[in-house]
Amino acid sequence: MTDLFDNKDIRLRALEPEDLDALYRWENDSRLWQYGAAINPYSRFSLKQYIENANADIDQTKQLRMIIVEKKSEKLVGTIDLYDFDFIHKRAGVGILIDEEFRGKGYALQALDCIREYVLGHLGMKQIYAFVPKTNIPSLHLFEKAGYEKTAVLKKWLSLKLQFTDVVVYQIIQPN
Repeated sequence: MTDLFDNKDIRLRALEPEDLDALYRWENDSRLWQYGAAINPYSRFSLKQYIENANADIDQTKQLRMIIVEKKSEKLVGTIDLYDFDFIHKRAGVGILIDEEFRGKGYALQALDCIREYVLGHLGMKQIYAFVPKTNIPSLHLFEKAGYEKTAVLKKWLSLKLQFTDVVVYQIIQPN
């Protein structure tokens, strides 16, 4: 693995077939659905197919999911997703999930640093953005600590627990 996807305590890597159990657990945790677009569970079969096709070219899929691995134990820490790749306007969205066992250890910040270097440096994109629910205080702090700038608030953007909540838009924009 290159230094591009390697940091002090973690490394990022492509999805592998052996990630199925962890992905199944994370994707089917209904407490997390409020932060994404899921409204029902995923089958093992559909996730297996997803993993098999996950390494297709970013140009075609407009997304990339990577597994965050703790280097000292080789345990799966979570996932980091790039989505809505737009090569014309040179931007991509980012989302991150850290397993409960590994939260508060700085792994999310390290993963965001790796992704920033990959997207802005290696791919030559202009910006990365994130939509964070106003109620997700740990994620708000994470993106601010990672150097993202709060650029907008989308009013009543997400329906969480039968109530609409605002979403904070964070961006990192590459200087000209």
